[in-house]
Amino acid sequence: MSKPTQTDPIFTLTTGPVDSYPAVLRALARPVLYDYDPAFLEHYENVSRKVQKAFASRNMPVILQGEPVLGLEAAAASLLAKEDVVLNLASGVYGAGFAGWAKRYCAEVVEIRVPYNEVIDPQSVADMLKARPEIRVVAVCHHDTPSGTINPVAEIGRIVHAHGALLLVDAVSSFGGMEVYPDAIHADLFVTGPNKCLGCPPGLSLLSVSDAAWAKMKANPAAPRASMLSILDWEEAWRADRSFPFTPSVAEINGLDAALDLYLDEGPENVWRRHAVTAEATRAGILAAGLKLWPASEAISSPTTTAVRVPEGIDEAVLRKEARRRYGVVFSSGRGETLGKLTRIGHMGPTARPIYAPIAITALVGTLTAMGVAGLDLGAGVTAAMAVIDRDL
Repeated sequence: MSKPTQTDPIFTLTTGPVDSYPAVLRALARPVLYDYDPAFLEHYENVSRKVQKAFASRNMPVILQGEPVLGLEAAAASLLAKEDVVLNLASGVYGAGFAGWAKRYCAEVVEIRVPYNEVIDPQSVADMLKARPEIRVVAVCHHDTPSGTINPVAEIGRIVHAHGALLLVDAVSSFGGMEVYPDAIHADLFVTGPNKCLGCPPGLSLLSVSDAAWAKMKANPAAPRASMLSILDWEEAWRADRSFPFTPSVAEINGLDAALDLYLDEGPENVWRRHAVTAEATRAGILAAGLKLWPASEAISSPTTTAVRVPEGIDEAVLRKEARRRYGVVFSSGRGETLGKLTRIGHMGPTARPIYAPIAITALVGTLTAMGVAGLDLGAGVTAAMAVIDRDL
């Protein structure tokens, strides 16, 4: 084994892939059982029931064998019919990006779009549904990760449900890091994955599907069947007495099993709390040091990602490279329209611990100071972060 060098990352404070829990990594090394071994069939059902418990849902989940982009594209292909009018809520790169999939499968996509440092106003959704009562499906990204903002999905869900439309929610980087349950927010198709706040490597999609969504997909002749994109094929795959459409990712199921045990044993509320405290301490430190947040207000800032505006004249790619070289800390860039404008600090899974707040602030502010940004106060930033942490303790 080679010795670590100065450029080896010590802290992966990214928004995904995130650092994995040691227990998850150990679980990935468990024996890979034959998928029709009765022991694995029983194991798969047990893991599915743990997902259901984590979702706090009355419905059994679907586990698709690919990272959550698979789940999101499959959702578009399965839920949307050629005659549908779809309302897409675009408050960021990922929310806007869903329209690309939706347009392949439906008659029309209408959109509510806001600046990518803001979030969707539920009243605008109510107004659009009133103006366009034929809308059948509404799609929203709960946490638009490239902006570090959180959309009010509970309020949006109530409005969509009252209208009689179906709600499709991208909760990939929010579920497990904050309170968001599919049934509680009236989500008909809820897509997430274990590779963010649950601290697993990428490899699976986790879906919660309402009775109404199952009915709509089954009535949709264009919904994929006998396909990698099929959700319908996996409806009863959770049952130990049913077969799989194709070979599941056995090792990834083992890792998910360990992640769910950690999450449920710690208690969701405790997990959410440490995500929230880590993010709050990081934001406090960033502001006290003299930097600016990307979201228009702290009220819409995510507890799983802190997005920081890049000071004028700074090359964001160089900033991240230098933070890695100088401090062994890896941050995430923006995406699409936010690329080069912000740097993202992830608080997900193992790194959603308050100690990582002063580490992130030290690396970011220290690197910017070394790059010539004047007027930053690292000491004030760390002190502010520690004050939040001490208050929580």
